[in-house]
Amino acid sequence: MARGERRRRAVPAEGVRTVERAARGGPGRRDGRGGGPRSTAGGVALAVVVLSLALGMSGRWVLAWHRARRAVTLHSAPPVLPANSSSPAVAPDLFWGTYRPHVYFGMKTRSPKPLLTGLMWAQQGTTPGTPKLRHTCEQGDGVGPYGWEFHDGLSFGRQHIQDGALRLTTEFVKRPGGQHGGDWSWRVTVEPQASGTSAIPLVSLFFYVVTDSNEVLIPEVGSKGQLKFISGHTSELGDFRFTLLPPTSPGDTAPKYGSYNVFWTSNPGLPLLTEMVKSRLNSWFQHRPPGASPEHYLGLPGSLKWEDRGPSGQGQGQFLIQQVTLKVPFSIEFVFESGSAQAGGNQVLPRLAGSLLTHALESHAEAFRERFEKTFQLKEKGLSPGEQALGQAALSSLLGGIGYFYGQGLVLPDMGVEGSEQKVDPALFPPLPLFTAVPSRSFFPRGFLWDEGFHQLVVQRWDPSLTREALGHWLGLLNADGWIGREQILGDEARARVPPEFLVQRAVHANPPTLLLPVAHMLEVGDPDDLAFLRKAFPRLHAWFSWLHQSQAGPVPLSYRWRGRDPALPTLLNPKTLPSGLDDYPRASHPSVTERHLDLRCWVALGARVLTQLAEYLGEAEVAAELGPLAASLEAAESLDELHWAPELGVFADFGNHTKAVQLKPRPPQGLVRVVGRPQPRLQYVDALGYVSLFPLLLRLLDPNSSRLGPLLDILADSRHLWSPFGLRSLAASSSFYGQRNSEHDPPYWRGAVWLNVNYLALGALHHYGHLEGPHQARAAKLHSELRANVVGNVWRQYQATGFLWEQYSDRDGRGMGCRPFHGWTSLVLLAMAEDY
Repeated sequence: MARGERRRRAVPAEGVRTVERAARGGPGRRDGRGGGPRSTAGGVALAVVVLSLALGMSGRWVLAWHRARRAVTLHSAPPVLPANSSSPAVAPDLFWGTYRPHVYFGMKTRSPKPLLTGLMWAQQGTTPGTPKLRHTCEQGDGVGPYGWEFHDGLSFGRQHIQDGALRLTTEFVKRPGGQHGGDWSWRVTVEPQASGTSAIPLVSLFFYVVTDSNEVLIPEVGSKGQLKFISGHTSELGDFRFTLLPPTSPGDTAPKYGSYNVFWTSNPGLPLLTEMVKSRLNSWFQHRPPGASPEHYLGLPGSLKWEDRGPSGQGQGQFLIQQVTLKVPFSIEFVFESGSAQAGGNQVLPRLAGSLLTHALESHAEAFRERFEKTFQLKEKGLSPGEQALGQAALSSLLGGIGYFYGQGLVLPDMGVEGSEQKVDPALFPPLPLFTAVPSRSFFPRGFLWDEGFHQLVVQRWDPSLTREALGHWLGLLNADGWIGREQILGDEARARVPPEFLVQRAVHANPPTLLLPVAHMLEVGDPDDLAFLRKAFPRLHAWFSWLHQSQAGPVPLSYRWRGRDPALPTLLNPKTLPSGLDDYPRASHPSVTERHLDLRCWVALGARVLTQLAEYLGEAEVAAELGPLAASLEAAESLDELHWAPELGVFADFGNHTKAVQLKPRPPQGLVRVVGRPQPRLQYVDALGYVSLFPLLLRLLDPNSSRLGPLLDILADSRHLWSPFGLRSLAASSSFYGQRNSEHDPPYWRGAVWLNVNYLALGALHHYGHLEGPHQARAAKLHSELRANVVGNVWRQYQATGFLWEQYSDRDGRGMGCRPFHGWTSLVLLAMAEDY
């Protein structure tokens, strides 16, 4: 809660107490007894009390209602992006894209009611019963490795997917033209994973098109159930046509025999597409190429007759799917042609297929390679071809993980008193779009606020316009108070992937303001388009920062405290602090309002610095005069020392009600239960040496001559604490919390593992201090070189061994851990290779 809110709320409470004293007979009478006229006066006073209390309750209700409304009311500042910024009229190049990162391959339009396309596949006859149908990226389905080899974020991509003995290559390329986003083509190639592989059973590919409401799809079927094409019309796309071309052998033009099945029904809802197809794969068919023995396969027993499709609700949309079954190896092309693109010239454009498609794909791939080297210069820096390929895959998979989401989030208002959030029901935020990269296609296919700032550090080096687009969308999520929900779960498909307990976002919970990292880079580079964007974005950036500064204010001036720590349950070793982004990183053992969080103060200091610089550049003198002194105060060594330097620990630290004499012990039948020993908790600095301890260094808040810089470098470089051969561990090996579970069912997360986002911040800080004159310059430069070699080398080895980038890496043996693929902030390995901080 902001300090100002506390002051305002104190006034009516004191007024009620004054009336209560009058009702008791005033300050001059302690016995409260009175007779005659005094009794009458007391009765009147009592009536006043009752009325005042009633009005007070009414006032609190009005205040609660007001808070609840503001929580789900959009901010009044002008939007950064125009209302139709996603339309084909404004951004034709971005209208179509691989904006469904949770599926292995699919495309859609940037629209609230998009036209969607996708791919499913199944190996026939490998298991009894219904074959495994591959569609959505799942953590435990055995598929992989998979990821984009090339993706330019705009018009071209090539992805490889390993599924057992199969290797699938999915490619797409877009061709601009017309008024509706142009044409595009897919090529899907299926081959044995290894040469000399024994005969692979039949493979079925399922190409589908889904509409969301009353758009028109008109399929035309040829012989043997093969679709000739699908014609359609929507208000956004005009007239269009899909064509599934006959399969060929890879790299060949001669047709290859395939068996066809088609299915056409009402749209059951996007989260149900996979299950609907699985349930309909219940009829046996024969695949009988000329001159070959027949083979049986499970196929869709569908029909193109409307009356066979069952009841269709108004506005429900359509789901049309073509199954093609044949022997590997083969390639199939799927072509989308826009009517306005075809009508735009004096002659009909040749279909983007066959040799024309091959040439387009090869041309785009070569252009990608050249642009990649020009941008990141990995070859020039001496990195091996394999490491260069890793960098290309890191960038491409991040760009290929950009999604377009639309929907309403659930918000629990800030009622002004901590702990009161649960007394109100969550409300729906207005429906909004979000164009964002995602951390993981398999596990986190949605927008995360603190992840996105790191994502855009990579994206903006490649294509600053994509970063402006993403930041503009995120800033469009501001509510009236300046809050942005830390996790964005927009649309049915996103909600279907999230446990119910995580659907609601709380309007008092913050997240590290990492979007300011790419903003700072924009200011540093000074590109005119970026600066024009920042001028539009400034009111919203200022509102967001002001909310963070006020809402997360700590117990004493210039201190800050993350709201939203877990309650102190008996099953938790250390209540988590999810809003910090560091989840189970140990904080004060006994949560209280007395806590001071070091990392949050550093984030606010960074924000004050960046907003001050931006305000000065834009000529916003009033804001600069407001934030400049705050930035100076937050970066002042004396203030930072006073609130966060722990002499007994020799590092910066959190402060709160704490004891390290806590452990989980078995207590049947409850299971593991937290036991608090001696010493009992008291107000003190929290002895949890790790990433949090380094934040003044990580965010470059220390003067190069600071007396605190040397001790932090000592801790960082000590293998007994944070240094490992694979990167900096998140919690010191010397900590009592190192590697400890937080509950019986909650393994350690930020308690020792190596994370790329913080290691990237550390590399940037070491590089920074290694280039500034001071007593620690040479040491910082040396540590930068050694840490970069450790981090990049380990990510490269793990990528070679597994084909994945991982969420985190073991500080003990370097192996990848957590979810995979994790092409979010782990893609920062590319900037580390490029030494671009």
